[in-house]
Amino acid sequence: MLKTQLLHPTILNALGMSGHGSKVLIADGNYPFITGANPEAEYVFLNLCPGIASVTDILSSILTAVPVEAVHVMQTADGSEPPIYSDFRRLIPDLQLQPVERFAFYDMCRGRDVSLVVASGDQRLYANIVLTIGVVPPA
Repeated sequence: MLKTQLLHPTILNALGMSGHGSKVLIADGNYPFITGANPEAEYVFLNLCPGIASVTDILSSILTAVPVEAVHVMQTADGSEPPIYSDFRRLIPDLQLQPVERFAFYDMCRGRDVSLVVASGDQRLYANIVLTIGVVPPA
């Protein structure tokens, strides 16, 4: 039995094969997964039904398994800040959220460095986040 909080075998495998600089997309239920993400990435669909599983639940679990050096979020059309950003800041207090315009966000997520795409059932708007995996320092 694993001692980590993250137990999903496909997610663990994808994270294990990713390295420094690889990106992980966790997206809400409105995200265009087929056209807005790297087709060569590992896809995990946790969108059981509307609201389940949430982006923040998935994010919390992934944060127990990998270091993160950068965080990108999808920016609203009018530049306002959606409520989900405060949840992201609470979960990742040491990193600044880097907003990316919607279509530029899709372009970023289509990049070859996106190694894992996790679909949530989250209904909150703009609940899309990209984590850049950091470095594990020597022991």
